[in-house]
Amino acid sequence: MQMMKVLSEKRSQSFFKPLFAAVFAVFAVFASVASVQATTLSDIKKDGVLKVAVPQDFPPFGSIGSDMAPRGYDIDMANLIGEELGVNVELVPVTSANRIPFLTTGKVDLVISSLGKNPDRAKVIDFTDPYAPFFNGVFGPESSDVKNADDLDGKMIAVTRGSIEDLELTKIAPEGATLKRFEDNNGTISAFLSGQTDLIATGNVVAAAVAEQTSGRGLEVKFLIKNSPCFVGVAKGDTALIATVNEIIKKAKQDGRLNEISKRWLNAPLPADF
Repeated sequence: MQMMKVLSEKRSQSFFKPLFAAVFAVFAVFASVASVQATTLSDIKKDGVLKVAVPQDFPPFGSIGSDMAPRGYDIDMANLIGEELGVNVELVPVTSANRIPFLTTGKVDLVISSLGKNPDRAKVIDFTDPYAPFFNGVFGPESSDVKNADDLDGKMIAVTRGSIEDLELTKIAPEGATLKRFEDNNGTISAFLSGQTDLIATGNVVAAAVAEQTSGRGLEVKFLIKNSPCFVGVAKGDTALIATVNEIIKKAKQDGRLNEISKRWLNAPLPADF
């Protein structure tokens, strides 16, 4: 009987040890997640530092200037949020590949890095309201009265072959419109700048560069083809920080500061429906 009792105890121990280990492992994972999400708004204000992931190789959103200092739309946005929170901003350079892992592991409090929203990303992080326009559209001189696809009738539009703009405009342009296709962005830009076409279909980032070369004609978006704005990335479930950043974005839109950032870096005001 004594031997059977000992064997029974050993079996119980051998059964419960893996079970306890599994439970402990699960607890450790939840504890780790909790520690990552512990960087709340109150913690940021207490520490006096907001850590923000920003791009360093994607102008005009983020790059290194001739003075070796970070510059761009996203850098200005990070500093604006820090100013509103009354804290210092620590800019953390990231790439497209590591910006979300930096957020989920607690290395940064926010990701302001021309970040788009999609279902896969929404599974691991949360997003604020959009803070920057990122879109494909038809652009032209301020004097042009084009407002929608129907107005392209009789117009010649420069477009890069196989691009989103090419594919979408092919579907919606009227028969009287002429899509003049080029093999790369440089060819498309050159054609518009040299007056070969009336309009250019491209992304707003490319359009910002084109606007600097229009010799006073001005360049504005006539209508959008596809809209994919930029959002601030926030740790999953950090509702207080999301709400606060949303209020800052709203305030900056209302008082014109966000519009000034857009004009400074994208050479265009925020779209009317932004």
